[in-house]
Amino acid sequence: MTVNLFVTSLRKPALVLGTALVMAAGVQAAPLDTVQIDKSKMGFSFKQMGVAMDGHFAKFSAALNFDPAKLEQAKASIEVDLTSIDTGSGEADQEVVGKAWFNTAAFPKAVFLAKQIKQIAPNQYEVLGSLSIKGHSRDIKSALKLSPQGKSSVLSGSFTLQRADFAIGEGMWSKFDVVANDIQVNFQFTAFNAAAGK
Repeated sequence: MTVNLFVTSLRKPALVLGTALVMAAGVQAAPLDTVQIDKSKMGFSFKQMGVAMDGHFAKFSAALNFDPAKLEQAKASIEVDLTSIDTGSGEADQEVVGKAWFNTAAFPKAVFLAKQIKQIAPNQYEVLGSLSIKGHSRDIKSALKLSPQGKSSVLSGSFTLQRADFAIGEGMWSKFDVVANDIQVNFQFTAFNAAAGK
């Protein structure tokens, strides 16, 4: 009787653990298809006169269909409202939406469209996509990290663009002595599967 009780007590944790693993696998297997904008961020950093600066965009949208088991079918797109830029300076915010910089009157949005997503390590990916700003399009590669958190996951990463490729900063601003050419874009999206719920 004592032996049977001991064996039974051993089986219960194993059963619970097995069930938990199956449930976890089921959650991870569900494709991520909905982005929670209120729990997501789009930021950037650059150097001005050699000093590190950063900012963010308050308004953006994202469409996603990301299943790690079917990367060949993965789709992702991001639209950023350039007028929602926040550099930390009201004067700078007014300057960068002007014609010499983003020219938001003619080009109010930046658009990124993923073309290919490939896995390079566990929960680590490389995204190749097309970025369009101010009427110019360039292919860029971005690092992407997947961090499962219960029913949702956080997709985070960054990439560097050269502002000259997109005519961001024309005329007197086309030189890089004041504002550097390299702009690093950082993103963090919280996503989940709509059918499974948050």
